[in-house]
Amino acid sequence: MTHADRRSRIIALVMPLRTDMYVPVRMEIAASVTTEARRHGYDILLVTDDEGPEGVRRASGPADGVILTDVVPGDPRIPALRARGTPAVLIGLPGDPRQLSCVDQDFAAAGALCADHLADLGHREVGFIGYGSDVHKRHAERTRAGFRERAEQRGVRFLYRPCEGTYDSTARTLTRILADRPGTTGFVVQNEAAIGPLLGLLRALGRSVPEDASVVALCPAQLAEQHTPALTTVSGSARELGRVAVGQMMRRLTAARRGEPPADERVLVTPTLTIRQSSQAKA
Repeated sequence: MTHADRRSRIIALVMPLRTDMYVPVRMEIAASVTTEARRHGYDILLVTDDEGPEGVRRASGPADGVILTDVVPGDPRIPALRARGTPAVLIGLPGDPRQLSCVDQDFAAAGALCADHLADLGHREVGFIGYGSDVHKRHAERTRAGFRERAEQRGVRFLYRPCEGTYDSTARTLTRILADRPGTTGFVVQNEAAIGPLLGLLRALGRSVPEDASVVALCPAQLAEQHTPALTTVSGSARELGRVAVGQMMRRLTAARRGEPPADERVLVTPTLTIRQSSQAKA
């Protein structure tokens, strides 16, 4: 019996949970997938173990389809999905998306939004603090590329520095940025753990936010509003990721039942700039 013949009314959501991830966003994606799937009469099997191809093979056994998160180019789990013949949707962009549908945040557009906002405020020297871990390398590179291209167009000079996110590593990163570019008045942070230390360090240096330095964070709203001042952010909707992924899955399942080749879809979710209290026009 093929997957097209069998209908368990279950979709497997493979979402590994690791300590270096911001869990609330992942739970928002899971909740969105679950709610949207229920609208179509499907239940969700949530798989949180990071077991690679073997975990994907096991998850696809009882399920009509698989939604796979944290996808990267060259992801070793994708051949396992293709071999199983299970209808699949990816959250993340693979190197080869054939026979698959995928959805992801538009990280390049997010980077461009950050550059535009700071340029509009008159900032011409910007420090970009990114992740220190390779776990986030896939989307961090796309964000940085989008930022770089727009910054060059807008006449903004910037320094990119990776950071592990601890207080000490953030202090070293900030010291390097200000030593190399003492005129830096704008900061972009794509590292949730580094946000709190950065704000405290700027205050300790007598650089008030936003009067002396504007900070734009690539992080969810619930995290941005926990800080003082509340952070200006660029972010995409985690809820929309889940909604789009389930819609893609429904179309693939329908095509499989009809014996038709499914359309391979690629969707990037548009980010939003939310201006709060951490950015203002350069004095």
